[in-house]
Amino acid sequence: MSSFSSEKRTTPFTLEYRVLLKNEKGLYISISPFHDIPIYADKDVFHMVVEVPRWSNAKMDPLNPIKQDVKKGKLYYVANLFPYKGYIWNYGAIPQTWEDPGLLGLMTRHSDKHTGCCGDNDPIDVCEIIRVKVLGILAMIDEGETDWKVIAINVDDPDAANYNDINDVKRLKLVILQSSSFSKL
Repeated sequence: MSSFSSEKRTTPFTLEYRVLLKNEKGLYISISPFHDIPIYADKDVFHMVVEVPRWSNAKMDPLNPIKQDVKKGKLYYVANLFPYKGYIWNYGAIPQTWEDPGLLGLMTRHSDKHTGCCGDNDPIDVCEIIRVKVLGILAMIDEGETDWKVIAINVDDPDAANYNDINDVKRLKLVILQSSSFSKL
């Protein structure tokens, strides 16, 4: 994947705000973060598209150009995870993945064998940072749809060597894991 940079246009937190992407030559490019960025950065290391940066609650739509998500004509903000502002992690998705909505035909749906619900028709969500080591996964139900949440750690985090699976998170950062209960939102 080529390197690229971003250019912000207009004022953040407005309907007009956009982030445009440029290639290494400074030319504007049109890519799909979910289709054109590879799933893997390296062996056992995934790319991640961040949609809600840590400590913020403005949900961005990783389209081209990037813009803040809009619901019913208004800018969309995720709920604060009290007592914090926004999310306590970077939140986004793993490119080139998809949660199956279970549509087999006009009237037939199949559900996930683990949750009993269909997928939410979005890429698989992940909570953490750009190049990540996957530690575990949570099966969440969001409005009757399966919505998987990957728990991961930045491969460059000084503590990454101490985390190999979800049990290490429970042992070393139980408070963070407990604060990550999406079912409370």
